[in-house]
Amino acid sequence: MTKMIKIFDTTLRDGEQSPGCSMNLKEKIEMAKQLERMKVDVIEAGFAISSPGDFHSVKTIAETIKDCTVASLARTTEQDIDRAWEALSGAVSPRIHTFIATSPIHMEYKLLMTPEEVYERSVAMVKHAKRYCSDIEWSAEDATRSEPEFLARVIEGVIKAGATTINLPDTVGYTTPDEYYAFLMKVQELAPSMVNITLSSHCHNDLGLAVANSLAAIKAGAGQIECTINGIGERAGNAAMEEIIMALHTRKDSLQADTRVVTTEIVRSSNLLSRITGVKVQPNKAIVGENAFAHESGIHQHGVMKNRETYEIMTPESVGLTQNNLVLGKHSGKHAFRDKVKNLGYELTETEIDRMFQKFKELADKKKSVYDRDIEALISKEAVQVPKTYSMESFVINSGNAITSTAVIKMIKDGKIIEKVSRGEGPIDASFKAIEKIVGIDFNLEDYQIQSVTEGEDALGDALVKISDKEGMIFAGRGLSTDIIEASIHAYINAVNKMIYEKHLD
Repeated sequence: MTKMIKIFDTTLRDGEQSPGCSMNLKEKIEMAKQLERMKVDVIEAGFAISSPGDFHSVKTIAETIKDCTVASLARTTEQDIDRAWEALSGAVSPRIHTFIATSPIHMEYKLLMTPEEVYERSVAMVKHAKRYCSDIEWSAEDATRSEPEFLARVIEGVIKAGATTINLPDTVGYTTPDEYYAFLMKVQELAPSMVNITLSSHCHNDLGLAVANSLAAIKAGAGQIECTINGIGERAGNAAMEEIIMALHTRKDSLQADTRVVTTEIVRSSNLLSRITGVKVQPNKAIVGENAFAHESGIHQHGVMKNRETYEIMTPESVGLTQNNLVLGKHSGKHAFRDKVKNLGYELTETEIDRMFQKFKELADKKKSVYDRDIEALISKEAVQVPKTYSMESFVINSGNAITSTAVIKMIKDGKIIEKVSRGEGPIDASFKAIEKIVGIDFNLEDYQIQSVTEGEDALGDALVKISDKEGMIFAGRGLSTDIIEASIHAYINAVNKMIYEKHLD
């Protein structure tokens, strides 16, 4: 009998803690909507008490998402739990997720608490959280290095206090599949009340075993797996959601488990996260890597041409990877564009359709062939736009190997045009320096990338810029254009606008 596994996505909380993966409010909302479209069971929207920005994002996501449970992390303190509920109170299905460390090393050196104090705090705070909502998850940080007998005692206490999900994480990514399976079986034997609740697994990837350990947890009775899109997260990351989902989907015969996740949304979710954070997956990444369904070997190509199952254990279409078909051109009307957007899985308001159609027409004037990926890139970029404190009016570049590159940039702020000129080591450097002069702030350029969205001479260029301010905070901006210099300028201005937006928000 196939067991249904709940998918607890923590991309917006644990995943965002990955260096370079921070997101602003609009980006988090767009990612949350995509997770809802994907039909994950639980979205951990953030750590409400950690900052005003995190509280605001948890609250907004809780009020926006209707088809998933929305959770907020909270330490085992009344202040944390009260703040989590304040953010979650508008959710259709809220969950308070409270945690405390239970390993000897964490209790002694981090918490400065005795085991008895940890037990009493855990029980008391689950009771406190239960006053607010019925869905309470309790996590034992560093569970896999905890004493099973003590852990089982705390679990029995928090279940009696009202916990409905017990999460036993491999916080430091140290355990192995066989070891984790035996550990979970032992704890369940020592804590018989666990038969009445959901056992959850949260694995980190320090030894590259997060997905394998998560699958071992399912065999040990886990009914919920905590994971992230593309496996992002602290240090080496978390268990990759797409790998877990497709392992279950492909190997039902062995694992006898599945999820409600819409697998055809996997590639779009992965691409959206990469566009938001600017962190690409490696080409050979399982499921969503560029080479995941590519066959270069002549032997492999021959086999696939005869029968795809010779070398493909899943179809590209099953994860949402489709051919890059030309569907629209500059003569296409709004009705055709609206139908295409709907077929691609996006739900836009009529105002958004009008705005995106205008962007599409501008692109179609520059680009002979407009592909699905071009349209998706436009929609994704516009969906996460922040208010434009600065916008580009025009640019003029003089560059060559016999002259010093010069950029003349005109930008608009509050209806006024500001123009500056700057020289640099190439047209991009000159442009960025001119923008800095206009804004009046010195930035550090942390990263700059340019790639094509599709193939061809007139391909849409997708530029990524990451800048940092004097406090070391990093802001990522993206720009799209058939002109890579224009795309780069748009990306830099987008990063500047994000910085201004987030500083104002805080």
